[in-house]
Amino acid sequence: MPLRIFLVEDNPLIRQTMQEMLEEVLGAQVVDWADGESAAIEAMRRTEWDVALVDLFLVQGSGLGVARAFEQRRAGQRIYVLSNYATPSIRERCNAMAIDGIYDKSTELDRLLEVLEELPRP
Repeated sequence: MPLRIFLVEDNPLIRQTMQEMLEEVLGAQVVDWADGESAAIEAMRRTEWDVALVDLFLVQGSGLGVARAFEQRRAGQRIYVLSNYATPSIRERCNAMAIDGIYDKSTELDRLLEVLEELPRP
């Protein structure tokens, strides 16, 4: 069974590029997406997912709010933050929460793909 990924990204071009990359490179399945905090929380609660890839800055709310809503989650579910603003202070905030990793969109996508490749499949 492929890795089921939920995307939380407000930029349509980035979202489409991420989906294509995840499906083609990893053989993953993007099960749903949202572009804001409230929509993401609602959709993630009704969708079966293994990994959530969450942007920090959204059209409504933030990726940290999404992660906070899922601090208690099913065993094996992972949340990774993707941002163009992966500063040391943002990384500290993410590390203090139930976030499994933070990656810079412009420089660390290869590392994220490596991490996702190593995850057990459902």
